[in-house]
Amino acid sequence: MNLLSLNKRLKAALNSTLGLVVSASVASFGLAAATPAKAMEPYEFATPSHMTTKALLLDVVQTGNRLVAVGEYGHVIISDNQGESWVQAETVPTRNTLTSVIFLDNQTGYAVGHEATILKTSDGGNTWELQFNERRGETPLFGIYFSDAKNGIAIGGFSYTFETKDGGETWTQRSLVEDSYDDFHLNDLFTDTKGNVYIPAEYGTVYKSVDRGRTWQTLETGYDGSFWGGLGLSNGNVLVYGMRGNAYMSTNNGKGWKKVTTNADQSITGGTQLADGRIVLTGLSGTVLTSKDGGKTFASVSRTDRLSFATAAAGENNTVLLFGDPGVKSHALQ
Repeated sequence: MNLLSLNKRLKAALNSTLGLVVSASVASFGLAAATPAKAMEPYEFATPSHMTTKALLLDVVQTGNRLVAVGEYGHVIISDNQGESWVQAETVPTRNTLTSVIFLDNQTGYAVGHEATILKTSDGGNTWELQFNERRGETPLFGIYFSDAKNGIAIGGFSYTFETKDGGETWTQRSLVEDSYDDFHLNDLFTDTKGNVYIPAEYGTVYKSVDRGRTWQTLETGYDGSFWGGLGLSNGNVLVYGMRGNAYMSTNNGKGWKKVTTNADQSITGGTQLADGRIVLTGLSGTVLTSKDGGKTFASVSRTDRLSFATAAAGENNTVLLFGDPGVKSHALQ
């Protein structure tokens, strides 16, 4: 699979070459300021399929002992045995590609995706309701964050940003940074151990909020490429990663950044930190990176299948679960 076609399939490259129609995206910015969830009637549901574990999956989250993964065609799959087996969610009112999923507790979760789709579950991921959908444009959402049960923010392509103050009953479009003319793609959203919120973006830019998403400041990392994602590490440090194997670390809450040795030249798309502190990142062309020193350095391996993955989660018996173009696969760590 060439890079162009792969970019259309993986979350990390969706932002640049997925086929986002600029004119349609800009035109969509004129939608109503707030849209109640009840006004969004679902027009299609994800189709039950035994192939959901072999189709494109773009994000995963662990909530309690449950793993919930999301991907193309509105697929949501659930495992209660650390990935040994999976079942498809009973009801998902969209066939749009879902790019990101979070849970506030073991029952309440949100997922976002293409056409500004926002879904909510109140039963641990078994069933979902449509909260928002923008059908006139193709701009995708790539991340979602809630500071509490009521207040949340969803971000995506071309600085597309929505917020809710009522638990998702209504979503209002807003500017991420006031008086900013940048229309960077906002590629991910994560927090650090202090509760600061970060958004990796284009041109080496990282946005940071110290007030739970209400206001944002722009951080410059010294890198001029795109960051696809990031992690708040258990030691308080912040790691961001992106194009051509580039990764940068901050040990002072984003005030300064240092390039990390990854020993990789393929784009890094996602990852996780395991309970024992090891960091596992994954990306294009079978790239899997592992750090045992808190992200200072990484050992790089290329899977023989050369498949590309969007993110990872902890598995059993020294394995990780990789999620991406081929669905979900187990990978043994060295």
